[in-house]
Amino acid sequence: MRTTEQESLYQNLDNQTIFNLLTQMNQEDFKVPEAVRSSIPQIYALVVNILPRMKKGGRLFYLGAGTSGRLGILDASECPPTYGVSHDLVVGLIAGGDGAIRKAVEFAEDDLEMGWADLQKNNISELDSVIGIAASGTTPYVIGALKLCQEENILTGCITCNANSIIRKYSDFPIEVVVGPEYVTGSTRMKAGTAQKLVLNMISTALMIKLGKVHGNKMVDMQLSNDKLVARGSQMVAEATHLDIKKAKEYLLKHGSVRLAVKAFKDGN
Repeated sequence: MRTTEQESLYQNLDNQTIFNLLTQMNQEDFKVPEAVRSSIPQIYALVVNILPRMKKGGRLFYLGAGTSGRLGILDASECPPTYGVSHDLVVGLIAGGDGAIRKAVEFAEDDLEMGWADLQKNNISELDSVIGIAASGTTPYVIGALKLCQEENILTGCITCNANSIIRKYSDFPIEVVVGPEYVTGSTRMKAGTAQKLVLNMISTALMIKLGKVHGNKMVDMQLSNDKLVARGSQMVAEATHLDIKKAKEYLLKHGSVRLAVKAFKDGN
């Protein structure tokens, strides 16, 4: 039996007090970061092989169903505002299409051909990389796409929470984060989902840093899409230029990003 389908270590949940429920869930959650730590060599292998492709203009695709698909879309959607990259550099695709982001689409994940069809709509090429996200490691929507990606010499990876599942066969660089049985039996939106989110954070952040989207430890290309980010950017410009905060904000708004504002100041513009 797959680890993600094994029976919970806790019994009679419906008879537990709310305090006990919360405490036990938290105890299980503590197992997640250690499982992720054990997977760092696998994460490293995937990232170092994706990076040169992205430097040549390749894109990164996340492919998943249900919770896994939503987590991929979440990570992809946060890259443009955080790092100032285009919306098609990191792309999240979910079984059932955009409507499945909010509402489950019945049996969408069981379609072996639809994942590849969704990738083709985005003109997938050999420069691109595809990461299949499937806690179970058996999702047909993901597996069918990865299989065809390999046949077309497109780099593949996966994030799963079961060891030696079928998805590994179709992943050049598999990541297996085995977090154990879920608190509610089979509810992979819990520990498995948390593990997938952590790994996705690691992958996209490491890639963006090595693509030059971070200077020092600052998001110098972030989009100025609200007052909080303008204030943060102004402080970053002030620290880099020793301007007062008002003047730093003027530079920031004039040039559109922390990076460009600091460069303009240093160039005397």
